[in-house]
Amino acid sequence: MNTDVNYATEPTHRSVAADTLERSDDERASDPATVLAAVRQLVPLIVARSDEIERERRLPLDLVTGLREAGSFRMLVPRRLGGAEADLAEHLNLLRELACADGSVGWTVMIGSSAPVVFGKLPPATLEMMYASGPDVVAAGTFNPTGRATVVDGGFRASGRWAFASGCQHADWFLAHCIVDDGSMPPLRMMVLPASDVHIVDTWTVSGLCGTGSHDFDLDGVFVPDDHTFTVFQPGGFEGNLGRIPELIYSALAIATVAAGIAQGAIADITTLATAKVPMFADGVLASNPLFRYRLAEANTHLRAAKALLDADVAHTWEIATADEEFTPDRRARIRSAAAWATGAAAQVVDVAYTAGGGTALYSSSPLQRRLRDVHAVTQHFAVKPDTFTLSGAVLAGQDVDLSFL
Repeated sequence: MNTDVNYATEPTHRSVAADTLERSDDERASDPATVLAAVRQLVPLIVARSDEIERERRLPLDLVTGLREAGSFRMLVPRRLGGAEADLAEHLNLLRELACADGSVGWTVMIGSSAPVVFGKLPPATLEMMYASGPDVVAAGTFNPTGRATVVDGGFRASGRWAFASGCQHADWFLAHCIVDDGSMPPLRMMVLPASDVHIVDTWTVSGLCGTGSHDFDLDGVFVPDDHTFTVFQPGGFEGNLGRIPELIYSALAIATVAAGIAQGAIADITTLATAKVPMFADGVLASNPLFRYRLAEANTHLRAAKALLDADVAHTWEIATADEEFTPDRRARIRSAAAWATGAAAQVVDVAYTAGGGTALYSSSPLQRRLRDVHAVTQHFAVKPDTFTLSGAVLAGQDVDLSFL
């Protein structure tokens, strides 16, 4: 296997799915409802290609094109830049439906469509340039500061290697967090580079979310203009409500939403299986088993509870942003805790569905084993890890803690 490949320059192919949309450019993705309707047309194709997505460890380029043309990556982009300017709930509903169809697709669109959340911290002229060719801009990269940047005339020289760059093979722009040796505090700065400047290293051979193409990428002394950098700790962002939401709050809610979508798919999978599967020595199909019925109802209730909590906190987050109120430590603690709990609850739901599937769920042809691996990959993310409760609990208990990552 070639482990040293630059996928970022691969050509874009016409999407088979996009050909079926049969809508004009003006009709496509002009508002959130239009985007969601277009994405729903892609769902059957996504489900049918789940094995291919996992096997190839990436989203097929024609499917990416279909997702672009449906408007998946422009949901959060302001209307003045051609985007749908969706509210948070509308955007997360789309991610949940995609994750229900395929966890890797939901995750990859979540990452790629988050560009406006972070790019809003760039100077206005830089932002206008990035969206000059249209609103379907896809981002990739990482917040882990594993690179170094040296100050030079007009900008920085950046070097290093970054992991977990989901969707990097079709991204337009990359985020590379660096430690800067200029004496600033904190000594961190985000570099924003075009895909042509980065080198992708094939590393994504993993147990879950296999189709996200979350390879490493590296830089070796690449020049980054000053107006293509920002600090994640600086205030501000895209205009409007989105720009008022702290990035980590957005990320936690989005990640939990993907987990809930995967769990929703698992419930559907096991329900379908139960109507046909006859367990060994059983008198009837799995659906007739009282213990299965009990566990299914309990798992479904847990999922409904997780979705209800997420929906309530998403609405509350948008209300705070709309009113231009402060995201106080107490509010952050409650929202972050809700996202972490909902993610864990989603994983438990998938565990129940997978276990109920018995030996059938072991086969690679079963979507349940993929749901299991995908949702547990989601639980590993920094934004929803169990330590979130420790930090949030300290805030709720009135203790003095470092709030940088709340």
